[in-house]
Amino acid sequence: MTINRWTVLWIVAVVALLVVLGVELSGLISLEDLLANPILFLIAFVIVAVLSAVGAMFIGVFVTHRIFASGSFTPFEREMLSMREEVRAIREQLEALKEGRRPKRKD
Repeated sequence: MTINRWTVLWIVAVVALLVVLGVELSGLISLEDLLANPILFLIAFVIVAVLSAVGAMFIGVFVTHRIFASGSFTPFEREMLSMREEVRAIREQLEALKEGRRPKRKD
């Protein structure tokens, strides 16, 4: 089984977070000291903001690609379009009946 580089990247990220959690719980460092420093807080805030914007763009690109890649209508969408045509025909027949004229029939 081959592991691609994205899987390795996520594994490394999770392990790094677990190491930080373990160090925090053991009391070797305190994250409160890091958050009290306004420069470090600002740097962390900017990094999180940039990463969230990049992630949102990637999700947007992915969703847009999925929408436009289908190319044709799904069976559900085709059924809805045909029902729309049927409703339009029925509406025209009802309007003709209201006006007192004979409705057009499609044979």
